[in-house]
Amino acid sequence: MSQFFQLHPDNPQLRLIKQAAQIIHQGGIVALPTDSCYALVCHLDDKDAVTRLRRIRAVDEKHHLTLLCRDLSEIALYAKVDNRQYRMLKAATPGAFTVILEATKEVPRRLSHPSRKTIGLRVPENRITHALLEELGQALLGTTLILPNEDEPLTDPEIIRQKLEKQVDLIIDGGACSLIPTTVIDMTDDAPVLIRQGRGDASLFGL
Repeated sequence: MSQFFQLHPDNPQLRLIKQAAQIIHQGGIVALPTDSCYALVCHLDDKDAVTRLRRIRAVDEKHHLTLLCRDLSEIALYAKVDNRQYRMLKAATPGAFTVILEATKEVPRRLSHPSRKTIGLRVPENRITHALLEELGQALLGTTLILPNEDEPLTDPEIIRQKLEKQVDLIIDGGACSLIPTTVIDMTDDAPVLIRQGRGDASLFGL
């Protein structure tokens, strides 16, 4: 049975943030709000937790999971970023974007795309998520909370509780989220490519 924390969206309670971080350190799966949809997240280096995360979403290893980062400098730890890419990312982060970049050696090989060696990354503009990332001191591995055979993400924490309380370790209620996912930009080529239009304004990448 999962725990259920109600956090203030603007001033999340530090005591509960610390408890959430502990659950993640112990291999837990957490459902939490972001600046787009709710997401499922786990510890980057916990192979068993990543397997559980994929099982809940019913996605295989070819499905790109996303690294949720604190800031642009943390993105540069996990992905190769040149000066041109840096300028665009600086204008667009934090925000509702997922960017695909070439992974560095800091990313476990099993998490990058098996053929392209790329990774999806984002810097969410959500105070609960940001507070948790700060407490952890490292990126989280995450995926949009869309259940198998469903087309739209879950955005109501009470419904998430009903559907997932036996599969996840913690549900963070930070209020309802958007139904619109992040805008996905592939930055691995010379010019950015729009993969999915979502909440983020793609014109920040010249698209």
